[in-house]
Amino acid sequence: MMARLFGTRPDGEAVQQVKITSGALTASILTHGATLQDLRLKGVAHPLVLGSERFEDYLGPMTYFGATVGRYANRIADGRFSLDGKSYQLDLNEAGRTCLHGGGNGIGVRNWTLEASTPDSATFALLLADGDMGFPGRCAISVTYRVTGTALEITMEATPSDPCPISLAHHSYFCLDGAGDVAGQTLQIAAEHYLPVDDRLIPSGEIAPVAETPFDFRTPREIGTHGYDHNFCLDGDAPAARLTGRDGLVLEVETDAPGLQVYNAAHLPAEGLPGLDGLAYGPRAGLAMETQEWPDAPNHEDFPDPVIRPGEVYRNHTIYRFTQGA
Repeated sequence: MMARLFGTRPDGEAVQQVKITSGALTASILTHGATLQDLRLKGVAHPLVLGSERFEDYLGPMTYFGATVGRYANRIADGRFSLDGKSYQLDLNEAGRTCLHGGGNGIGVRNWTLEASTPDSATFALLLADGDMGFPGRCAISVTYRVTGTALEITMEATPSDPCPISLAHHSYFCLDGAGDVAGQTLQIAAEHYLPVDDRLIPSGEIAPVAETPFDFRTPREIGTHGYDHNFCLDGDAPAARLTGRDGLVLEVETDAPGLQVYNAAHLPAEGLPGLDGLAYGPRAGLAMETQEWPDAPNHEDFPDPVIRPGEVYRNHTIYRFTQGA
């Protein structure tokens, strides 16, 4: 499908929007951040993700909503890591204490190139320079969105010129009903362990059992109002997660990534942000389920190794599949 102008960035670059559809599922994607701006399922009256029709919102309170984030998704403590005997200092864009989502000018706020599109798919590309945000090596990144039936398939790839930790993640906030709060939706996660965090949301290093904690979603239960912004250590089962709305709409997440960051958007203001279809997005208006490498993994030897070396290809393949429950 043809792209249309969605907005203009402060640097003067045009932001394009492209729509792809399977007939049953329609996705609207922006070049800014390779962002999923809207997602609609035939027969469902409301949007399935939080988004805005105003581009300026993505430069402010809705930064990262629906974006592709990296070159290292989530957080790296003190923005520092060592690799092959060399130390690296990254951009400290979160209270001067952490590098979040690849730094203040990470890929989630860059304007990507729309490389290719068909009626049911769109591919976006970005080339990062050596030293960008402090990371080593040039890095070519691509993300392909594809809709098939009632499934949205996202394939993210990266090839660095030098050894580099890489973690790319999709950062949509999903909401499966019109309630405006995911607390009453039901969640199941195929994870026996999670990563406890400190006050900076940096993993302590412990890989803790979920049993007898608020993080035990091995059997389906309501999300509730507990504050979630944690990595679940996936067991490799499919689906990795299953979210069920109050009206019976089900979202299953399948992925080859080792981690799932679950964040219930508790930071959103009580008065609400203006969203799609006139909706107001207040606290817990959506649930982010970011498939990723483990946060701060470059600083933890017992976490899965996130380093990609020249000649290797980083790949994160995730499917978000919608069905009506029984």
